[in-house]
Amino acid sequence: MRDAFHDDLDAISVSLVEMSQLANTAMVRATKAILEADLAIAEEVISEDERIDNLHHDLDARTLTLLARQQPVAGDLRTIVTSIRMSSDIERMGDLAHHIAKLARMRYPACAIPPELVFIIQEMGEVAQRIMTKTTGIITSRDTLAAVELEKDDDAMDKLHRKLFEILLDDNWSHGIETAIDMTLVGRYYERYADHAVSVARRVYFLVTGTYASDLA
Repeated sequence: MRDAFHDDLDAISVSLVEMSQLANTAMVRATKAILEADLAIAEEVISEDERIDNLHHDLDARTLTLLARQQPVAGDLRTIVTSIRMSSDIERMGDLAHHIAKLARMRYPACAIPPELVFIIQEMGEVAQRIMTKTTGIITSRDTLAAVELEKDDDAMDKLHRKLFEILLDDNWSHGIETAIDMTLVGRYYERYADHAVSVARRVYFLVTGTYASDLA
């Protein structure tokens, strides 16, 4: 019975890794879609979001079943509860990529990103990919040091977010209110994506140590 229980816990970890990989791919492709006004890619990201949602619902159902049947305690209970929360974070990351793809679709055939913001959005997309790749590794390895260090990548995203707002608030902005609103939302989506990745890393740290990492607060 215990062997089967721990097999179930391992399967939950595998599902979290799969979800994180899908969320990473979704953001990479959403970034490409909005930068290149690629409707086909945008539609793929939008439709693929259902896969992440289904994994999220399935993982939650399995963890609740384990709670009911096994009544775990100590580290096993911490693993199950933390996995539920990580699943929720990653599902939300998929939603944020989905939102970016929907904006690309909404503005098609025009490109939603003004020329002077292309470089910043490219960088935000690259930082998002780097953060999520590291997060997937943290889920797999349960490396607490890497979990703490993820905050540095989030700082890079925050700096880009602030730089984006500086341009939007500059008197030389010439693209109107609607585009400014679009760019405010896009910047927020990337910033929140990184925040959720840090949240996942924080939960891995707690899973391993049973304490919260103040450096990730």
